[in-house]
Order: sequence, then structure tokens, then C-alpha cells
Amino acid sequence: MQDGMITGGEIYRVSPAMISTYFAYMTTEYTKYATGHGMLLIQLHGSNTGDPWTADAARGMLRRAGKRAGLPGRIKPHQFRHTTMGKILDASGNDPLVAKEAGNWASMRMVDEVYGHPDQHSPGFVAALKAVWGEEE
Repeated sequence: MQDGMITGGEIYRVSPAMISTYFAYMTTEYTKYATGHGMLLIQLHGSNTGDPWTADAARGMLRRAGKRAGLPGRIKPHQFRHTTMGKILDASGNDPLVAKEAGNWASMRMVDEVYGHPDQHSPGFVAALKAVWGEEE
């Protein structure tokens, strides 16, 4: 912190919806209860109001939201990263460099091994399967 402003660090790209949600949270709920600890996600209700969220609190919130939405199974926070990386890879034509930068990975190899997948709808992928299956056109 320098003169009340955070300096240094890294800059990440985020969607306009994320910026809007973050701004609304920071200017309403957060400022009511923040206790000066610097943590972003805080308890808004109960005996621990103003305390930082725990990992269990995040999982609990996702579990309750999933039940209300009627979703099958459990929602885990890390799933968001996998879903986002898959969508970034699809949108970039499976460019691991784009996904590496968007996900702040240290290595493109990690992106390729964990998140890499072929575009199952691309003409090249479909043609390769047909050739292997003996269904060449």
C-alpha cells in the first residue's frame, strides 16, 4: 500500500460482469463489515460477521446455491477454473499460450496436459475420426 493505493502486483483480464459484480460488492456489502484485515471475501452474517471467508464457507455457499438451483452433485470451486480454461481453449482454437496467459499458468505444458482437448466439432477432428473408423467421405 502506498498512499492508500495498492501498487505493484500483477494485472489480470476479467469480464465486464466480473468488474460490475466486484464494484457492487466493494461499495455495498464489503464496506459495511470489513475489519481492516485486507481479505476480499468476508462473512456477512452471523457471529463471525466481518471475518474472512474460510475455504469451508466458500464450499458451503456453493453447496447451498447448487441445491437451490437443483443441480446434481457437488459444485467445487476448482471446477470454475477447469470450465473457464476449457472455454478459453475452445475460443482460441486450442492455443495453449492464450490459455496459459489467461489462467496465469507458469507453463504451457501444464495447460496442454490438464486442460488441453480437441475441438470435437471441428471439421478436422470429425474427418480424423471418420478416417480412423473407415467412414471416409
